[in-house]
Amino acid sequence: MALMVKICGINSVEAADAAARAGADFAGLVFHPKSPRHLTPDAARALSQRLRGRLRLVVLMADPHDEDVLHAVNNTVPDFLQLHGAESPARVSELRAKFGLPIIKALPIADASDFGALPAYEDAADMLLFDAKAPANAERGGGHGVAFDWQLLRSRTISRPWFLAGGLNAENVARAVAASNPPGVDVSSGVETAPGVKNADMIQAFVAAARNAHFAGAAA
Repeated sequence: MALMVKICGINSVEAADAAARAGADFAGLVFHPKSPRHLTPDAARALSQRLRGRLRLVVLMADPHDEDVLHAVNNTVPDFLQLHGAESPARVSELRAKFGLPIIKALPIADASDFGALPAYEDAADMLLFDAKAPANAERGGGHGVAFDWQLLRSRTISRPWFLAGGLNAENVARAVAASNPPGVDVSSGVETAPGVKNADMIQAFVAAARNAHFAGAAA
């Protein structure tokens, strides 16, 4: 199976076109006011229209109210809703049923004990995303460029498709793929020159490095 590649935090036409041109599979649009990648409704609508049919669209939110989800979904008509907050399995199931969208649930990881809730989330979500736990006092759950021990995922049986995230970039994604054997990888800050400033060349390099790492692993 081909490695899934997700570019999260798309917030410009240039980044959208670069992700599509590079051959990424998913594009993430962030609705989180404390993130440097947060989109206004007009920007989100324009970017979703530009990307639709080229990549699968993911709307990222953290602990959203129903009305906020409805507003975001109406503006972007996404393929997936990604929940990046402290949503319980019951809340994931509720949003999945209410909005009829597949859910990607992000789970913060620092050590093996953080997988304790995994079975419940496997039942509730359609896909999972394992991200490094945010630094202390952080105002958002992801996008910090921090990695965790990828080996924690290496021999773990996970019943849903999943993404590896947290601190990935073109220089280390091959090591990450070799260490954890993920079905997919997700990048945001690793293809930026500054917080929220995506770089087309870095996007191209990341997608190419991820694909090459996956092919090398499959051939080994």
